[in-house]
Amino acid sequence: MGNLGFKLKKFLQNKNTVTLIGTILILVILYFGYQWQIKRAITPVKVPYAKVTIQPRTRITEDMVDYVDVLPSMINSGTLKNVQNIVGKWSNYNTLIPAGSLFYKQTIVSADELPDAALVNIPSGWKPFNLSVTTASTYGNSIFPGNYIDLYLKALDADGKPIVGQLIENVKVLAVKDKNGRHVFENSEEERTPAILIFAVPADTHLLLRQVMALSNVREISTELIPVPSTESYSDEPGTIRVTSAALKAFIELNVGNIPEDQLPNVENNNIEQ
Repeated sequence: MGNLGFKLKKFLQNKNTVTLIGTILILVILYFGYQWQIKRAITPVKVPYAKVTIQPRTRITEDMVDYVDVLPSMINSGTLKNVQNIVGKWSNYNTLIPAGSLFYKQTIVSADELPDAALVNIPSGWKPFNLSVTTASTYGNSIFPGNYIDLYLKALDADGKPIVGQLIENVKVLAVKDKNGRHVFENSEEERTPAILIFAVPADTHLLLRQVMALSNVREISTELIPVPSTESYSDEPGTIRVTSAALKAFIELNVGNIPEDQLPNVENNNIEQ
């Protein structure tokens, strides 16, 4: 037994033997590695694809997506392989996804990543409203998206005396934009001046605000909406939006003309009669 061990040790100490064994091992590794690479290159991979053409800014649902087997060479680091990263997301605002196309990271975004994402999730029955502002009226550019504001009304009464009072409270700001429609706070390296506050209100409140804007062009009344920051921004449960002054509401409605009923179009089955 000891003699056999001595011979084996001597055999392994031979340089030619070691070289031969090393060469064989390398060839075996190369062979199996090559076979593994070939198998990986030709084995189809199941990935999701678009069953239908998906327009820009479209929420992707399950019925829009199916799976297809493709060669690995057709997949890159930007290809989305998991349907969970697709369904419920949105096609990018500048992207049309053709039917039969795979999905890629740059073409799929969450609702929060869409331009004007705040407008996507406005509650049913509510309407967006944009209020013209300045740096001064936003308290030195201190009103941010997500802040709550109250809206005050400034106007002139029948005697030309100024009226000022709170009209609406607990309005949540959805976006702050400059005059070019760019979000004021999205780029910290560029100074942008606020020009528009965007928020959403119930339909009846929206109509009231539109009436205020119409009256702003009437010189004898000259209505103006003034945003005032609210402490609701710091509350765990912000209060609900509501009109706070019945008197101001009545003042607005009293000074807005009505369309006579005999001049209203007849509407039947959602079609205007010709």
